Amino acid sequence: FTKGDTPLLRSPWKFKKYGQCGREVSSLFPHIAECVDDLCFVRSFYTDSTVHAPAMYQVNTGRILMGYPIMGSWITYGLGSESENLPAYVVMPQPEGTPEGGTPCWGAGFLPAVYQGTVFRSGASPILNLRPPEGMTPERQRRTLDFLQKMNEMDTLDSDTEMAARISSYELAFRMQSYAPEAVDLSKETEATRRLYGLDQKRTSEFGTRCLLARRLVERGVRFIQLYSGGGPVSMQWDAHKDLVGNHEKMCGMTDLPVAGLMKDLKQRGLLDSTLVIWGAEFGRLPMSQGGDGRDHNPHGFTMWFGGGGVKPGAIVGETDEMGLRGVGARYSMRDFHATILQLLGLDQNRLWFLHNGRNEKLTDFGGNVITEMLA
Repeated sequence: FTKGDTPLLRSPWKFKKYGQCGREVSSLFPHIAECVDDLCFVRSFYTDSTVHAPAMYQVNTGRILMGYPIMGSWITYGLGSESENLPAYVVMPQPEGTPEGGTPCWGAGFLPAVYQGTVFRSGASPILNLRPPEGMTPERQRRTLDFLQKMNEMDTLDSDTEMAARISSYELAFRMQSYAPEAVDLSKETEATRRLYGLDQKRTSEFGTRCLLARRLVERGVRFIQLYSGGGPVSMQWDAHKDLVGNHEKMCGMTDLPVAGLMKDLKQRGLLDSTLVIWGAEFGRLPMSQGGDGRDHNPHGFTMWFGGGGVKPGAIVGETDEMGLRGVGARYSMRDFHATILQLLGLDQNRLWFLHNGRNEKLTDFGGNVITEMLA
């Protein structure tokens, strides 16, 4: 979008050091700054597209084209579910709309359809149509499902993964009628916990609710949970091509306290060591200005942070050049990103594969390098 002759735009925010590790954090994130001793920062990731959707697909699938299985699908395919009564893979998008990449950002691709993400919505009823219609008793519903199962067994389910996924979803929905209402009921959380996530503040209550719900799902065995900040109208995205200050202060203000609350809550409950938290995006922003007060997309060198789940706390890996434009030294692709996540979850990237069109497909394609500096 820029013409290549735009001047550098210095950061409008101040940075200072936090924690025993002395990490520098922007004034945009005062609450996450309190967690830096539990975080590992990687500053030299890169993606291969300057366009939102392809870059989102690459972060999620390793490829810039849609139609490949999402990381969450690969992980639930490899590890299965810890809960029989809740989905293994849950997605919570921005209430205003999906991200630029749309629903393929949580699709199963060529994996069996049962491994796609299950969308939870915001509000008092995250799961639509959870309660059976009036007059439908559990016994009657059980007989109906058993009859459907017998009818479907007349066909070969092995070759129809969508049919198998539909049957599985019916069975899961039946069990969720008993277990899911308790899982998504936040009324029993203490006032201190609600404040920790920002549920008492208008600006943070929506994203805070999703973060608190994520913690409750972790406690109940949901394997992979994906929260999206930003989606739908331009006013609800991080895409600061103009008014960088207004955009980032709005979006950071909505998410900083809830994300820090999630980290602190997981830690105090003894769940952080076994839960990997990843914060990131499909690319960063250029150091040059756009229109005087905005920034364009920068896929050449950007930061993600990781917490818990076996990462080295307080560590920093990689760097960008002095302008913040490109990664220098060790640069890390999305294949490296995925290989490292699989390693942290106990999966071997070369043994997690699925035969598709005569090729053993993998999340990391022809292979990524584990970022060993991240590992505790």
